[in-house]
Amino acid sequence: MAAGEIDRLMQLLARVPGLGPRSARRAVLYLMKRRDQLLLPLAQAMQAAAEAIRTCSQCGNLDTQDPCAICRDPERDPATVCVVEEVGDLWALERTSAFKGRYHVLGGTLSALDGRGPEQLHIDRLVGRVQEEGVHEVILALSATVDGQTTAHYIAERLQPLGVAVTRLAHGVPVGGELDYLDDGTLTAALRARGPAS
Repeated sequence: MAAGEIDRLMQLLARVPGLGPRSARRAVLYLMKRRDQLLLPLAQAMQAAAEAIRTCSQCGNLDTQDPCAICRDPERDPATVCVVEEVGDLWALERTSAFKGRYHVLGGTLSALDGRGPEQLHIDRLVGRVQEEGVHEVILALSATVDGQTTAHYIAERLQPLGVAVTRLAHGVPVGGELDYLDDGTLTAALRARGPAS
């Protein structure tokens, strides 16, 4: 039987997406065998990250500064905002180097099953940004799931009275696909071939 500390570490690692109890157990054994080379530096890096990383008050990205590096970058086009569900989707689009505007992280999608309505997402903040920051185009880069498309439709309706162009990623992002799992070429092509949201 594992000691309390080891058991707790396995339980916490098992909560990480992609890991289950067996994978967590293997990871803990691997870390324990490489305590000085991996476990201690990892623990220090996690502690430093927990203390330093914060959520950007403008877009919702994660960074050590607020506003984040993307929002502070003067080379970015502030008139174009790309709306994503989660920070992982923002990072996926950034890997392509195809988008030179700003972002807005919703924090999820509308989902009646999960009890997540517009109040739980950062949609009001998006509408405020469009009104206050002179945004000309909002790109809806949401997953091609039922919840993602429902959210895209809701946002398009909310933005319609503001006269801003609302576009979405082109087809090619597979139905049921999530942005974080797509390759860079597919994301680049989808971003360049975006069209009006319906």
